[in-house]
Amino acid sequence: MAGFENYARDTAEIEAEIVRKGIALGIDWSDDVALRQLAREALAFNPAEVHLSASATLDYRQLARIELFGLAGVMLKTMTESAGQGQETHGGPAWKAFARALWAEARSSGRLS
Repeated sequence: MAGFENYARDTAEIEAEIVRKGIALGIDWSDDVALRQLAREALAFNPAEVHLSASATLDYRQLARIELFGLAGVMLKTMTESAGQGQETHGGPAWKAFARALWAEARSSGRLS
């Protein structure tokens, strides 16, 4: 319901998860080149293409990567929704670094004008 979201709390929770996934993946949030590559992968990721059988197993790094890509979508949606409510929303250093890379990749790929 519009107007009742707690964007500050949501942002803090999303940021904490981004940081956790970054630790699992060994992400250096100051490495712009690596972040742009990660952003490219996140924007190209299609969850429908992940097919798991009952016997399939993901290692923790694969799972962390899939979850990080999902968080990218949640992060961008949170920023878009809060902007629609007149609020600028952003998290801490990991959030900002990943967001910059995502926006730059979206622009360079023509997803944004």
